[in-house]
Formats: sequence, C-alpha cells, structure tokens
Amino acid sequence: MSSGVPSPQAALTVAALYQFRALSDPAGLRERLLELGRRVNLCGTLIVADEGINGTVAGSREAITELHDFLVAAGFDALEYKESTATEQPFKRFKVRLKKEIVTLGVPVAPREKVGTYLNPDEWNALLADPDVIVVDTRNRYEVKAGTFQHAINPDIDSFREFPAWVDEHLAGAQGKRVAMFCTGGIRCEKSTSLLLEKGFQDVYHLKGGILKYLEDVPEQESRWEGECFVFDGRVTVGHGLREGDTVMCHSCGWPLTTQERTHPHFEEGVSCPHCFEKTTPAQKAAFRERQRLYDRQQA
Repeated sequence: MSSGVPSPQAALTVAALYQFRALSDPAGLRERLLELGRRVNLCGTLIVADEGINGTVAGSREAITELHDFLVAAGFDALEYKESTATEQPFKRFKVRLKKEIVTLGVPVAPREKVGTYLNPDEWNALLADPDVIVVDTRNRYEVKAGTFQHAINPDIDSFREFPAWVDEHLAGAQGKRVAMFCTGGIRCEKSTSLLLEKGFQDVYHLKGGILKYLEDVPEQESRWEGECFVFDGRVTVGHGLREGDTVMCHSCGWPLTTQERTHPHFEEGVSCPHCFEKTTPAQKAAFRERQRLYDRQQA
C-alpha cells in the first residue's frame, strides 16, 4: 500500500467537524472509522463518545469526501463541518479515541436539548458593536494569544474544564446581561451556552461555526477579528480565508510564537521560547536540543 500522503505541492483537504448526537455503540463506530481512515490514508484525530463525534482530519480530496459520506450515512446528518487546505500533512498519524465527552467540560450539561442562540457572522458583528454585551472567548489562553475578537474577555484558562469555575467567579450576578461566546469551531460554545442557560442566564448567544466559519466568510475589511486563529495541527494558525498563518509553535511548551518573538534571545527552535525559557532546566533543554537535532537530520 502506498503512503497516501500527497507531495508537498499538492493541497491536502483539512476537515474540522462535530455533532452532538446520542450514540448507542460508540466503540463500534470507532472500529469502523479506524478501518476507513487506514484504508484511505487519513491523518488526524477523531473523538467518539456517547454524546457524538468531534475532530479534525486531513487527507486527499477523495479521502475526506469518503469520510464525510460515511458519517452522513451513519446518521450524522447535522454535522458542523468546515474544510480548509494545507500544503503539507498537518498531522503525523490517524487516531480515533473513545472518551466520556467529545469536548471535556467536566460538568453535566445537555447541549442537544438547550443551547444559546446561534448567530451568523453578520449578526455576530452587529452584536459585538453593542458595548453592553459581554463577549467571552471560551478558548485556552495560549489560543487567545494568537488572536481574538475585539474587546473579548479572556478567561485566562489552561483547559476547558476550568471554564465552569471561571463562570461562577466572574459572571455571578450577570444573569440579566446579554452574553456572547465563541470558540474555534463552535463545539465548546455548544456546551458553554448550555452551561449558562442552566445557571439562569436568559440572553446567551454563540457564533455558529465558530471562528473558522467567520474567517472563511467575512472579508478582512469588515472583520472584528484581530490576529490569527490557533488550530490544533501542524499549520498552528490560520487567517482570513482560512489561509495558513505565519505563527509557529514552540515545541517545548506549545505556545504560538509571532515573528517578533522568534527573534527573542530566549527563542531556540525546538528548545525554548520567551514563555518557557525560565521553566525548563538545562538538562531538559539539552534533551530538547538533541530531539531537534534528530528531527533536522530526518528532514535533510
């Protein structure tokens, strides 16, 4: 069997997808997805749970189409689904994971039963223009660092599990306010809006399709987005039109780095950056340096 990885000149299709849907046999679905992914040479990760499916994968145009058709035939007929491209394979392998949640909030909510009001990009821009609306970025702080919407609140969390506690501490007493939330593809906001509604909030909104859909549809001159959007693959970030961004990732700590940060004295490719230089020991840096040396040799 061939490797199935197109040459760097050939564009790969990247599909980000999710759907909340009750599954009777998630383990069985996992096995069928593994078989399909290996047969058509997909790379990336899919998460399967009792509550549905979530993930991002990359492959040839034909492979992604086959995956999409398989999911629709399997009952995922309301997928939140977005495609973009990559010039190089952004994932190393294909994985299908069984988990308790397709996105881990850590507290019980019911996104299939009760979620906030969906807004398309034009409606979102109009809402953001109202200074009385509380706009919350539900992503992790390293994602926010790469880019976010104008005037959005950064909860400064390291994982989505921390979001419920942040709501209890920082939005207590704001049940009468209008709250608008957003995330990369929309899945975290399905749960975050459900969480707020269960806590007594009435006017809760979220960006349908997330940042990716917004950047795909909204012309840059009309955009309220600043920076780039962090994505969980080898592209690191994308910008308007879902074009691959200029940001690179520190392979020591995972933080997205701007061009300016890569000129900092504490930046060493594969070893350290201004965010983690003081947090690792000389022995760790030596190990990272050796790892980078081996990687560079493989790429030569």
